[in-house]
Amino acid sequence: MSSLIKAADLAAALDSSSPPLVLDVTWQLGGPPGIEAYRVAHIPGARFVDLAAELSGPHTTGGAGGRHPMPEPAAFGASMRRLGIGPETDVVVYDGGPSVAAARAWWLLRYFGHDRVRVLDGGFAAWTAERHPVTEVVPEPAAPGAFVPCPGGMTRLDADETAALVAAGGVLLDARAAERFRGETEPIDAKAGHIPGAVSAPATEYTHADGRFHEPAELKEYFAARGAVHGARVAAYCGSGATAAHEVLALSLAGVPAALYAGSWSDWITDPERPVATGE
Repeated sequence: MSSLIKAADLAAALDSSSPPLVLDVTWQLGGPPGIEAYRVAHIPGARFVDLAAELSGPHTTGGAGGRHPMPEPAAFGASMRRLGIGPETDVVVYDGGPSVAAARAWWLLRYFGHDRVRVLDGGFAAWTAERHPVTEVVPEPAAPGAFVPCPGGMTRLDADETAALVAAGGVLLDARAAERFRGETEPIDAKAGHIPGAVSAPATEYTHADGRFHEPAELKEYFAARGAVHGARVAAYCGSGATAAHEVLALSLAGVPAALYAGSWSDWITDPERPVATGE
């Protein structure tokens, strides 16, 4: 199963005899709660998922784990069962358009053992641009699903494993904006800069202005220019792990398996002994 689905193909699937379960993961860093946009308009039948409450765990003392810590398996499993997900459920996730939050949901579902999940390419913006129907009607609660979380479906790294990957000659991609990578600005986290040895690969460089991903051949060329090729040890990180999941998705479309440093920069800087680099 491809990890992406186009708006027209989703519309056709929703009209079929076995429609997928659609999850709305609308979220914006520093913006209003995504539920507000969902209540105004969403894809008919879509169920809302809160990134902070259901796709992240509680913050820990000292910030270890980052701004969006990994959810515990039991809590994530309970959320997915509430949404009606079972082993055979085809899931499509979307957000407002950039697909960062949607990619977080995609990665978590795959990490916890559910590979029947796709991201709507271009998100809600692509859906409305093609004039597919929207609604403000919230669907009735789903019949509980039988989802059982089985961690390990995707490769996850902690800070020490990330440092070891770089030391061993692996490729660590930084999905944040280039100016944050260089340490010229840091609007969110307590320290500016990047993990020494990382390579800048901003998410905006491998997606179109409307949020859709570049074609696989273009993605392969983009990542190859940064050393991320099939067979290499590749990992991605960002500020809190969400945009890095988006980069792991893009890498998978390019045919390059990649690990995720789930805690990312916001976890890395919680230990003052960890080195920080600036500049290119």
